[in-house]
Amino acid sequence: MSSTPPNSTPPNSTPPNSTPPSSTQRIWYLGPQGSFTHQAANDVLHHYLSDSDNGELIPAANVKDIMAAVQSGQGWGVIAWESNVEGYVVPNLDMMIDSDNVAAFARVSVDIAFDAFTSTPEGLALTEVSAHPHGLAQCQSYIESANLRPVPASSNAAACRDILPGQVALGPRICGDLYGLRTLATEIQDYQGAHTDFLVLNRREAIMQFLSYQANQQSGEYESVIALIPLSTGSGVLANALDVLRDAGLNMTSFISRPIKGNDGTYSFIATIDAAPWQQNFHEALSQLIASGTWIKTLAVYSRRERPNPPVTAWMLPRGGASMSVPQQGASASQSAFSEGINENSDEIRKELLW
Repeated sequence: MSSTPPNSTPPNSTPPNSTPPSSTQRIWYLGPQGSFTHQAANDVLHHYLSDSDNGELIPAANVKDIMAAVQSGQGWGVIAWESNVEGYVVPNLDMMIDSDNVAAFARVSVDIAFDAFTSTPEGLALTEVSAHPHGLAQCQSYIESANLRPVPASSNAAACRDILPGQVALGPRICGDLYGLRTLATEIQDYQGAHTDFLVLNRREAIMQFLSYQANQQSGEYESVIALIPLSTGSGVLANALDVLRDAGLNMTSFISRPIKGNDGTYSFIATIDAAPWQQNFHEALSQLIASGTWIKTLAVYSRRERPNPPVTAWMLPRGGASMSVPQQGASASQSAFSEGINENSDEIRKELLW
């Protein structure tokens, strides 16, 4: 059995089952075999089931089929959620917002490294490269140096399985042996240390039973992902909603927006909070937001991940922009120091801020 990850279920808890204890727990993942989601599903099988022999991994053609299987009570689902290189997997995020009866109870992380494969004999021209869009985006240097035309695939493993003459496929190392391919290059990703987080899904009522048990244990730290939509628009509406979370003493680690499709100027906002919905300050904040006219849906609750907290040094910042290191001496002192900095570097700062 694999070692327990930092974000695994607390030792004294049992994940929510879709099937009776005597039945096989099905876990649906984006296939085919060899995908990073397959690897994540295998980790879930070993980490979250007391006997991995009672689990069955089932490949699905697409995430929509995974969601349908979970909603109909056929098992758990595993979907890609967030890459530390490419950010959120937006189609999956949208499906979670729109789902009728699906939520997540766990989050697992998989290290991402790409190898380049082909089935084309040596000496023949290679003109195309195929992978999932996130895979293509993470291997741009290799693709450009090899002068290959990108061809998106439904998954990296599917690109390897369905490779055509003259194509290069990018995927996990296991795909080489799995699909009988020749390896052209190893670890071609642009960024070392890349990883993707995956959510483990179940029906909402099963997760509620699980969370009720967790709340009674009163142990461990949690994260929640919520979607919220202010039902009125205007100056300060979103800021007021965020003030509720701030005033409750809640730490928000991520905040993004997604358009409500087909409706200009309307958005849903997705926030990741270091708390569980049953904790008093978060519970009261959610109640206050709903009472003030905000639509809210909890998408996920899982054990809190261990996250590094390094300083944001200059090499981590995008090109351009303006910033200053100001001593923490109060707002007036900071403003004074900033004004002095403006005078000293006026042309450069004004260019960056478009003043």
